[in-house]
Amino acid sequence: MQREYPEAPLVGVGAVVVDQGRVLLIRRGSEPLKGCWSLPGGLLELGESLHQGVIREVREETSLEVEPLELVELLDRVHRQGERVQYHYVIADYLCRLVSGELRAASDADAARWVERNEWNSHSALRIDPVTVMVLEAGWRKWQERQGER
Repeated sequence: MQREYPEAPLVGVGAVVVDQGRVLLIRRGSEPLKGCWSLPGGLLELGESLHQGVIREVREETSLEVEPLELVELLDRVHRQGERVQYHYVIADYLCRLVSGELRAASDADAARWVERNEWNSHSALRIDPVTVMVLEAGWRKWQERQGER
């Protein structure tokens, strides 16, 4: 599967994992957005459901076990180099709850950490792209709604 300059969009998954008022982020170790803080996630494997992909990707990148709760956002991520499409992902981001595990960055994540809401805003020292911030906010709102239902 060719990620760079693909012949068709690739399907990916991401996780907005909320625990104790914090959200899980990883620092990307590869392009696109290498060095930026982002949601854990990656490409779906053949025959894998979206939920299975989210669980696997979070485990691979952070060593944590999660449970996907609901879809937060379905979006395109298209990166162009001039006129050519360098990367094109269709990503399903899910709100997840932490089940178990000890946080350790692994796979293609350079680092992993829990962040408070004020850390992902535009004034933060963390490098987070605006689309990721939008998904974080949407996931946070869904989490808050769920807490209000209890």
